[in-house]
Amino acid sequence: VLNNEYELVISDLTERELLGAPENVKTLIKNLGIKPEIIMVTTEVIDLANKYLNEKVIGEISKDDCLHISLATINKIDILVSWNFKHIVNIKRIRGYNAINIMNGYSTIEIRSPKDLIDHED
Repeated sequence: VLNNEYELVISDLTERELLGAPENVKTLIKNLGIKPEIIMVTTEVIDLANKYLNEKVIGEISKDDCLHISLATINKIDILVSWNFKHIVNIKRIRGYNAINIMNGYSTIEIRSPKDLIDHED
């Protein structure tokens, strides 16, 4: 996002989640100074999320996390960035999400923490 290195894409689900976010998080997004592309939850997104749940990649309580993964997968997002290390940025779960993606004709998804995108060359 910074220095035009990345494009910010968020979903309508993320927009709803941000409504209840702390002010510092809302301010951080606003201070980026760019308008993100918004992607929408669709029937296809819900169907893929349900496949993650049915295959027990993650528990039913984490359905929104599955929606985030399926949104990124179906919309061919290059990298999904998250601080959620329990349900999203977790190697066991990433392997599960990607196995389901491949079985259903989708590409694999790369999932990273924000710190992985920081340029450390300076």
